[in-house]
Amino acid sequence: MIDAYTVARETGMGTRTNTIMQTCFFAISGVLPREEAIRQIKLSIKKTYAKAGESVVKRNYFAVDQTLEHLHEVAVPAEATSTHRRPPVISDEAPEFVRSVIGTIMAGRGDDLPVSAFSPDGTWPTATTQWEKRNIAQDVPVWDPAVCVQCHKCAIVCPHAAIRPKVYPEAALAGAPEGFKHAPARGREFAGMRYTLQVAAEDCTGCKLCVNTCPTRNKADANRKAINILLQLPLRERERANYAFFLGIPDIDRKSFDKINVKNSQFLRPLFEYSGACAGCGETPYVKLVSQLFGDRLLIGNATGCSSIYGGNLPTTPYCVDQNGRGPAWANSLFEDNAEFSFGMRLAVDANARLAATALRGMAERLGEGLVDELIAKTADRSEAGIEAQRARVSLVRQKLAGATDLGAKRLLDVVDYLVPKSIWAFGGDGWAFDIGYGGLDHVVANNRDLNLLVMNTAGYSNTGGQASKATPVGASAKFAAAGKDIAKKDLGMMAMNYGSCYVAAIALGARDNQTVKALLEADSYPGPALIIAYSHCIAHGFDLENGNLHQDLAVESGLWPLYRFDPRRVAQGLPALQIDSTLEPKADILEFMTNESRFQVVKKADPARFETLVAQAREGVRQKLALYKHMSELVLPVQR
Repeated sequence: MIDAYTVARETGMGTRTNTIMQTCFFAISGVLPREEAIRQIKLSIKKTYAKAGESVVKRNYFAVDQTLEHLHEVAVPAEATSTHRRPPVISDEAPEFVRSVIGTIMAGRGDDLPVSAFSPDGTWPTATTQWEKRNIAQDVPVWDPAVCVQCHKCAIVCPHAAIRPKVYPEAALAGAPEGFKHAPARGREFAGMRYTLQVAAEDCTGCKLCVNTCPTRNKADANRKAINILLQLPLRERERANYAFFLGIPDIDRKSFDKINVKNSQFLRPLFEYSGACAGCGETPYVKLVSQLFGDRLLIGNATGCSSIYGGNLPTTPYCVDQNGRGPAWANSLFEDNAEFSFGMRLAVDANARLAATALRGMAERLGEGLVDELIAKTADRSEAGIEAQRARVSLVRQKLAGATDLGAKRLLDVVDYLVPKSIWAFGGDGWAFDIGYGGLDHVVANNRDLNLLVMNTAGYSNTGGQASKATPVGASAKFAAAGKDIAKKDLGMMAMNYGSCYVAAIALGARDNQTVKALLEADSYPGPALIIAYSHCIAHGFDLENGNLHQDLAVESGLWPLYRFDPRRVAQGLPALQIDSTLEPKADILEFMTNESRFQVVKKADPARFETLVAQAREGVRQKLALYKHMSELVLPVQR
């Protein structure tokens, strides 16, 4: 037996136990003599990790040596004497299908299920990751109400929706578990209310992004923040009860806010939660945020890639529902045609809305002219109040036609819901948008239809092993560019801007969260195509993802990732369509950014002279791009519509 996680922590390996467990296997299996096995393991470590630096190799060597000191034998009794029983895989509170089918699969007994256990039409329930309490985090964030300023920067960067705020009347605390934390809510609009920032300890992956993002420090102890990391196991039972109570507190009314910003966006319930994405993932915070901003109006066409794995990987599904039982609609398409697939959703929604309007006009006398006119006139109102009012009108139509058997009523009831505005998005990575699916994306951008495209740019094919894409930056090592990419990355945003009729934005949530929220809202409100290119740090970049947001900030500050919003609507006001949201004079050298990621350092180690050449090339590329953007941001150009 060995406490591998303790060895990992004490030897500087974090939570990485692969070297430790490999050493255990050879130490007790007898496959090789122990001394020879250890020698071979260290040779393998040198070969595998040399490119990551000597310090990494030494930490792995140290872990091997400490493993042998901590490995010990446990005498197994002749019969079991423990009274401990393994807890059920799925809570008894879960729906029957989740318990009997999903729970059986999660327990590794899926082959025992008969065909009759599954739905005949192949449908699968959403909102099921909430029952999959993986408990994979050794350490979890713990909130300190006395230090917190309620800015919600921790919540917005959480890749798994495992840290959430709520504001509520004090009466909602009735029956709260002992030790349930709360504080007075900050802000005039919340006067007299209480506030809680709650962590889902069993769903957290322990990535530490929230802690590293928290801007507030304890004045009495500079090493502590408003969120601090503690061991999960001693907190598990208490936080399970606290989180269950927290979820039972009613969500705030979406109409409560006149304007959405970082803080109040996090009061909106995430409809994407607890996915199986990597701890510290740079993509999922964007998906989660889109689900918060646009809620159950979302229709998502998804390109095959990381977003299809963490978005629709059975047996559990992270897309979920609100307190009214409504949630996003999500469907996965092929790698190469997701833009067209999502475009088809837009065409279908528009066609059904037109059918509904025609059917309504034909029944104006029966339903009332005023109701029909309002329903048709308000299809473009995307305010929360407007959407709720439109839903009330649709509900009134259903009430008036309840029990109707004539063909006209039936046809209207089939399509009347399409009169409630939908927010349609295409999700995918740079492999889809820059490379394999670019032709379709370009086709959609060139059409003046209301479709939003979210490109989560990891600068490579993350899901299939880290191959280079046309988004990979100069100087980075990747599969098929092992010596360091020497061709400039495609400027997808500039290509889309050339049409003059597409909303385009480059965002980086970890660097400028307010700009990210603003760009997503503007894209949804834009009446034509909108392309959002989102910087997404990735485990393939070769650094500890707990520092992901620091790297995003460095990418922006170095000029490698300029932030901007290109909105053709500004031209009508006599303003340049392009707004630059980051500095045009880099505050950091691009070498500083490259130094922090192994994908660049591999090149430096293999060929220092080539690396210097690539760094100079990258600097010049940044200079030219920023100069071009500056020039464009000063021009008022006519919009091509």
